[in-house]
Amino acid sequence: MKVLKIADGIHMLTMNVEDILFEGIWEIVNGVTLNSYIVQGEKTAIIDGVIGWDGIPETLYKNLAEIGVEPKNIDYLIVNHMEPDHSGWISNFRKIKEDFTVICTDKAAKMVASFYGEDKIRVVKEGDTLDLGNGKVLSFHPVPNVHWPDTMYTYERNSKTLFSCDMFGTFGRMGEHYFDDELTPEEIEFFEFEGIRYYSNVMATFTPSVKKAVEKAKSLEINTIAPGHGPVYRKNPQKIIDEYSRYSRYAEGAGKNEVTILWGSMYGMTAKALDYAENILQREGVKYNKLQMPLESDSEMVATVFKSAGIIIAAPTYEYRLFPPVAAALDELGRKKIKGKAAFRFGSYGWSGGAEKELSEIIERNKMGWDFIESVEFEGAPRKEDLIKIETRVLELIKKMKEKVVE
Repeated sequence: MKVLKIADGIHMLTMNVEDILFEGIWEIVNGVTLNSYIVQGEKTAIIDGVIGWDGIPETLYKNLAEIGVEPKNIDYLIVNHMEPDHSGWISNFRKIKEDFTVICTDKAAKMVASFYGEDKIRVVKEGDTLDLGNGKVLSFHPVPNVHWPDTMYTYERNSKTLFSCDMFGTFGRMGEHYFDDELTPEEIEFFEFEGIRYYSNVMATFTPSVKKAVEKAKSLEINTIAPGHGPVYRKNPQKIIDEYSRYSRYAEGAGKNEVTILWGSMYGMTAKALDYAENILQREGVKYNKLQMPLESDSEMVATVFKSAGIIIAAPTYEYRLFPPVAAALDELGRKKIKGKAAFRFGSYGWSGGAEKELSEIIERNKMGWDFIESVEFEGAPRKEDLIKIETRVLELIKKMKEKVVE
């Protein structure tokens, strides 16, 4: 764990965590950081405290000693969000100090009690403040359903620092650079991709609420954004605000100027047509990503489809239905409420069709509203006339997706 100064009287405790499934679901191949913050006035508060992934209180003793904080002098534990990667420290902190107050929203208070048996809780609502002394005044601003109903921002008025918890976060481990003005071009690109992965995996379902949280952030005068995961933005906090606005548009059908091919093939018949479609994309100079299901992780699949303006689904009929790994992928995209993508499907069938019917059912059931070009189905291997149709439809898709491009 590292201890870093954010501003006078404000420090970040941060650690990298790897080899876990985030929320027990998402494979995070590049790790994730867990950030917590100490604000010191005459009184001291921990925001989104992370003692250590091992849960050992002595870890916190050591880190607090580096900034001259005695655990017995900590008065408040502020829970911006009840998910255990931000609140799992509460019970362990009781081993360090008995006399402290948990500060959280009303919805979080119920969970603090049920998860950890806590009853010394102060519930806050929009605009409530906490004066720590020495000019350190915290205010609280609920942002429900980002991505749990209990979430809030904490804002420090003197330094104009927004402690945003999961909002404005990213996946990805941090090396030697922790602030936006320190990042190399390669690190900027890395956190751009990990931000997309994080938003698509964790936030996309709640995009309407995220958009409201973006607007609430814009209503505050912000010098620094200090999230629960990823870098701290002190040079240009507007950049991550703008990126989250863009990501919200990706969830509603916009995307980068690229196509993602979501595909599977039983015996190579659909794969033959896929080779042909790839040649068309290459000829037209269109960037594309190719995801064979079920070989790709759900995390990678969701992130890649999410950021693309155009989607090609290449999948055969299997037992009167859509090839199951591709059907499962589309259902997951529906659960994440990734809507409005420009899309085209082709695939083979043997003794009968059925894939197209299930595709329509998935799209309608999840209210995805994808903008489909007419599909192409063929019996067995694709013939010349099938390939001609595929070429025509791929060109239609390229034209349609141009209307949705937001870089």
